[in-house]
Amino acid sequence: MKYLEVEKDGKRIDAYLAEELKDVSRVAVQRLITNGKVLVNDKKVKVSYKVQQGDKIQVEEEKPVEISIKAQKIPLDIIYEDDDIIVINKPKGMVVHPANGNPDGTLVNAVMAICKDSLSGIGGEIRPGIVHRLDKDTSGIIIVAKNDKAHINLSEQIKEHKVKKTYIALVRGIVKENEATIKMPIGRSDKDRKKMAVTKNGKEAITHFKVLKRYEKYTLLQVNIETGRTHQIRVHLSQIGYPIVGDQVYSNGKNEWNIKGQCLHAKSLEFTHPSSGKKMYLEAKLPEYFENILEDLECSKS
Repeated sequence: MKYLEVEKDGKRIDAYLAEELKDVSRVAVQRLITNGKVLVNDKKVKVSYKVQQGDKIQVEEEKPVEISIKAQKIPLDIIYEDDDIIVINKPKGMVVHPANGNPDGTLVNAVMAICKDSLSGIGGEIRPGIVHRLDKDTSGIIIVAKNDKAHINLSEQIKEHKVKKTYIALVRGIVKENEATIKMPIGRSDKDRKKMAVTKNGKEAITHFKVLKRYEKYTLLQVNIETGRTHQIRVHLSQIGYPIVGDQVYSNGKNEWNIKGQCLHAKSLEFTHPSSGKKMYLEAKLPEYFENILEDLECSKS
């Protein structure tokens, strides 16, 4: 249990506690408040409550959950590593963290074998060190936090849109605009609860894209996202009539190369290092299958 007394009023309680506690993220603070683990003057409050001078706050800290995931020696393409973070070029087909149907063989299992006991535990029992995620069949760059301080810092950067994520996507059809922004809310599909969809009751989702190259029946796009909704790029591009090649969920998945899973690659990340404050730019090379498809398109073009 932690006890604090407010010296100056005005801030929302989640912002105030995130600053005062240091080792707890704002998202974690909000969860504590929602679960009734935070009392102000012996009473539960809402996340929107603004603290007042003299308020006495009690915070019941969450007990760390013992990680029960086994480490597995799985080869990884490591782009960068130091005491705070490890950055990996995730292959297509690899699940990020264990879940029903994928108990092992995941990125987390592989990273645990490399980092031993140094991974951040903020992600809870099921997602140690995971700051952000990629779909199973989306390849590319992903950061894993090695300690709680790095995890909190990176999570806040993502929440405040200070992390720039750039993707490469090959879509069916000839995109007419050279660049455009898609702004459509995304939520759980009413027709299929396993899928996401553009829906009026969904959360705000913003995707920017620009054309890198046009082929006879396909377009290569660079995509940047402002928000991080589940399957955002796949849903948005399919919604405007340009599904990603190979996407079996948001199109029929059929393609002349017989690949399964979307041609979507997380190419690069720009962020501030959580300890040094240095601006970082890291890039993950395209997987071989994606390069081969582009070479085939180039050959058919000439």
